Amino acid sequence: MGIMDFISIIIPLTLAAAAPIISASLGGLFSERSGVVNIGLEGLMMIGAFTAATVTVLIESSLGAISPWIGIFAGIIAGGLMSIIHAYVSINLKADQVISGTAINLLAGGITIYLAQIIFNQQRTKAFLYGIKKQNIPVFAKLPVLGKMFFSSVHITSYIVIIIAFIVWYVVYQTPFGLRLRAVGEHPGAADSMGINVYKMRYIGVILSGMFAGMGGSIMVLTQDIQYTYATIHGTGFIALAALIFGKWHPIGVLGAGIFFGFSQALGVVAYQMPLLKNLPQEFFWAFPYILTIIALVVFSGRSVAPRAVGKPYEKGER
Repeated sequence: MGIMDFISIIIPLTLAAAAPIISASLGGLFSERSGVVNIGLEGLMMIGAFTAATVTVLIESSLGAISPWIGIFAGIIAGGLMSIIHAYVSINLKADQVISGTAINLLAGGITIYLAQIIFNQQRTKAFLYGIKKQNIPVFAKLPVLGKMFFSSVHITSYIVIIIAFIVWYVVYQTPFGLRLRAVGEHPGAADSMGINVYKMRYIGVILSGMFAGMGGSIMVLTQDIQYTYATIHGTGFIALAALIFGKWHPIGVLGAGIFFGFSQALGVVAYQMPLLKNLPQEFFWAFPYILTIIALVVFSGRSVAPRAVGKPYEKGER
């Protein structure tokens, strides 16, 4: 395999693998910037993936190629609704946020398989015919060299997520909403004294995290699989958490970290074709993205500073 052939293969795979990581990680950013830890991204991605796959299967016979886009929208809504549980337990009941997120992960794994058994009489959804297909991006695909590398045979959802990352940066750092969101995650008492409803902002942050995680799960199942199973997400939500820390809770940092981890997954897929690596066991390449995740966290997590009030329940009126 020549170097240009390798690049033309690895870049589309990287973008496809990075999109759900970036989406879920942006969700984690909204939640943690508001002061609520959300390690339930994995479970929220499961809910989104299951909903997207189920809706796509149920409506594709009548709506055809538009059905996966409706499935993604349904997955976003389902993720947002599921996250309300975490918001209520963490904000109103002031329970331990890590335990609440863990419960979401466990609940999502069980409830999706249970619902699949009820709807499809098996512990997975039926295979869908209309996933998100690879395509050439109009105009850009005709660019010399770069067109073949970045814009040919790619999932358009990858570029949609990249654009969304820049929109999130603008919202978080250039709008009054973003300022209020960051304020309740850093100094909730001071924000409260200025008339900002801390509970409301935290609810919005957590629900947005569920919607973004649901979108990530939806994109993942509709681009990388043919049906939802218990193993569809396979730890991507936890990689998204690592990307959030690696990206220092900043949208552009999250974007770069997501692409980095997406590259590690893509490399695990194609590395066995490289002369220097082809003799290694296949299991090594399956584990490679997670090994790289651990290494990145060990190297960079000490330099990352989380929002000051993240993980701390807020009592109204405290300073």
